[in-house]
Amino acid sequence: MTDSKPSPKGDVTKDWQATQGQKSAATRLRIFAALAWAVAIGGEILGIILLRQHKFDHGNMPLLIGLLVGIAVFAIAGSMLWKAANQHDPARESDKARFFFQNQLGAIVTVIAFLPLIFLIFNDKDLDPQSKKIAGGVGAVLALIATMMGVSLKPPSVEQYTQDMNACATQIKAGQPTTACSPDVAAQAQDIAKDSAAVADATKDADHPAGQDVVYWIAPENGAKKSETPHVFHLCEHVSPLKDKTVNHGTVTEAYAQNAVRITKQIEMEQKQCGFSGSPSATPSAEPAPSAVPAPSPPAAPASP
Repeated sequence: MTDSKPSPKGDVTKDWQATQGQKSAATRLRIFAALAWAVAIGGEILGIILLRQHKFDHGNMPLLIGLLVGIAVFAIAGSMLWKAANQHDPARESDKARFFFQNQLGAIVTVIAFLPLIFLIFNDKDLDPQSKKIAGGVGAVLALIATMMGVSLKPPSVEQYTQDMNACATQIKAGQPTTACSPDVAAQAQDIAKDSAAVADATKDADHPAGQDVVYWIAPENGAKKSETPHVFHLCEHVSPLKDKTVNHGTVTEAYAQNAVRITKQIEMEQKQCGFSGSPSATPSAEPAPSAVPAPSPPAAPASP
């Protein structure tokens, strides 16, 4: 049997993985986020150049304030796009460095886009004190707002999505309301539930009219908890693909945990090898007993006049 432990919300299966569609969507969003951040940093560079050229020494405050507002707008837009990308393709919480930088990158880029310019504003000796106070104060407030918008307080993770996927699959199999089935995990949870239903249908017999949730697969090599490459799971240990193999057995979800993530395509052959008859025929219901109440007599013919 597998050594995997059940999660608090359901059976443990394979780790959640972003689909190709989710990865493509995440890539597009990250490209747009990078472009927005590039504009924000470009605005900062322009502001630094204009400061160095003393363009704000005697006026032009609306231009400097406009640059600061533009930097904030594009920095926030980039952060929102990046957060949306992380919803599609999150990092692993176990990889602490990548998890932190991937989820807090919006705040980091925002600080980079604001801090040097604000520092130069407050330290510009040629800028009059009133303009320095106004521009520096506006810049500091905008930087704080944009940075807070870039922070991810409850970032998604592969581990969280795996837990949600397991809970979703459990709810689907039990016919319960699918409260855990967010769009990010629903498709893969449905695959798990579908495989479980297919196994139950294929293993029905007289002793198990509802089928079974027991499958067999090639054990991971060298005592590992999970195979490096995906495997197929089978209906019993006596099927020909498992001959002379080290075999594990357990539920469909336990098979998924060890990277046995596809049901065999030779179900009919394996049913014969395993002695399963498939879905049992429905027992015909008994004929209803004839009613004890006699049928009513036909009406009497009318009397002759």
